[in-house]
Amino acid sequence: MDQDNSENGREDAPVLPSCEDEHGGIIVELKEPMDPTEFSLLLKSSLSQWKLQGKKGVWIKLPIKLVILVEAAVKQGFVYHHAEPHYLMLVKWIHETPSTIPANATHRLRIGAIVLNDKRELLVVLEKHGRFKGTGIWKIPTGMVEEGEDIFVGATREVKEETGVDSEFIDVLAFRQMHKTFYQKSDLFFLCTLKPLSFEIQIQESEIDGAQWMPIAEYAAQPFAEQHYVFKYAADICIAKLESGYTGFTPRPTTSFLSHNPSYLYVNELLTLPISH
Repeated sequence: MDQDNSENGREDAPVLPSCEDEHGGIIVELKEPMDPTEFSLLLKSSLSQWKLQGKKGVWIKLPIKLVILVEAAVKQGFVYHHAEPHYLMLVKWIHETPSTIPANATHRLRIGAIVLNDKRELLVVLEKHGRFKGTGIWKIPTGMVEEGEDIFVGATREVKEETGVDSEFIDVLAFRQMHKTFYQKSDLFFLCTLKPLSFEIQIQESEIDGAQWMPIAEYAAQPFAEQHYVFKYAADICIAKLESGYTGFTPRPTTSFLSHNPSYLYVNELLTLPISH
């Protein structure tokens, strides 16, 4: 709901249309065109009122069609927080206490898919692009988890897209965190195992130069794999899962009072938990 100007006892003081967030801040979401000079004056007046009211952070969400207003906001101390295809989000801390504004998303999420058949063969690919292009290195299928996509869904999708092989997600065996990677963000890489449901390979020609079923020992014997720990660990984990009963984490559906969207808790498959709906 729009903020009532009479809250501060000055009904004549103009403020931008806004609403309060749950952390004592203000959210301004502009939708209609506004003259930059008029916007600047209103923003200045609004900031004065919000400071008097003890508000903390002020967020301004600008649709792409209103980017002409960015300069006026920046001149009054606003900074970029994040950008999406259809809007920009700017923010300013106006309270006397230290800022508690959360940082923009800091991580991207990727998966590596270990797909093993009954012959102790691993599904591997030759990449057409990136740092493995032209190296002759056979690697497991990898890829990005898309926005709003669960890890286990992303893993089966990537395997299908790259190789044409249908698969069933089994578990998350390990994960790695790296920093200062893509656009200086951190990277979370989840190593997953999947059971093949089909075996015929049809490569994604735009991304993959080749794919095959390769014996684990042959995969592990690649010179690069012996020096690159993720490759080495993938081979070691394959063997441990086959021979030593190494178990990972499987998704269990959960619910949360924070969101009505389904989510999953990854737990050791040996742990018996009631299924939550």
